[in-house]
Amino acid sequence: MHQYRIKAARLIVAGLFISLSVQAQKIEIGGGLGGMLYKGDVSTSLNPRFYRPAGSLFFRYNATRSFSIRASGSIGGIRADDKASSDPFQQARNYSFHTGIAEAEIDFEYNFLNYKATPKVKNWTPYIFGGIGLCKFNNTVIKVGGIVTYPLGIGVKYEIKRPWSIGLEFGTRFTRNDYLDGLGDATFGPALTKVTQGNPVLYDSYTYTAITLSYTFYRIVCP
Repeated sequence: MHQYRIKAARLIVAGLFISLSVQAQKIEIGGGLGGMLYKGDVSTSLNPRFYRPAGSLFFRYNATRSFSIRASGSIGGIRADDKASSDPFQQARNYSFHTGIAEAEIDFEYNFLNYKATPKVKNWTPYIFGGIGLCKFNNTVIKVGGIVTYPLGIGVKYEIKRPWSIGLEFGTRFTRNDYLDGLGDATFGPALTKVTQGNPVLYDSYTYTAITLSYTFYRIVCP
């Protein structure tokens, strides 16, 4: 009876570590370095000259070979200047800004190719993602504790040497806010002319482009 209990205990422990190993293969942590780019009243298109540095950290749970859930946080900044525009209206307005940004978000990712936890398999895949986030920002005009963002983007990742992977990602954070640039329709008060105001129909948005490096927990070693 004693021998039976010992064997049963060993089987339970072995099963526990096998289960932990399977779950570990689904866990991935990493970070990214890149930059943010603004689109709004001051720059109506993505202008590379306004690219500002940014960085991020993320936790990814690979639920299946095709679907992943990712939680991430990023910090960076955006800027733009009316002087860079050929529009006479913007040149007359002569407005510029710098905004600091801190964001957190939850994304759902879809991998077009299967990521397999099999030895000697070269894993790589393009993917798309979308989710919801919270953005905190401040500039010389306004400081906002948090607005909702709607991230949407594409990327590609490649497992260079297990358990390390690199990637390249481009995503846009859409908002329903007109004050990322500090230039909303009522920023300067109703007594001033329209030249000092923004377009209330055009919401501000920004992109985040990054090179990522991540580590996947493929193995749990039994002590």
